[in-house]
Amino acid sequence: MKKTQTDRIRMYLETGKSLTAMDALVRFNCLRLAARIKNLRDDGVPIKSELVHKDGKKYSRYFMDLR
Repeated sequence: MKKTQTDRIRMYLETGKSLTAMDALVRFNCLRLAARIKNLRDDGVPIKSELVHKDGKKYSRYFMDLR
């Protein structure tokens, strides 16, 4: 069975790494990371996010608290 973008994103986050929209575009060819994160949260996956401010830009970074 072929894994969906959402499956691949979940497996990536489960390794303890974080993900931004730009990362998701490069790694998973995903243009709508926020939508995939919502799907995962709706399925009960505990994904956290933080707002990053860098070089005058703001974006979200998603991760799982694996403690």
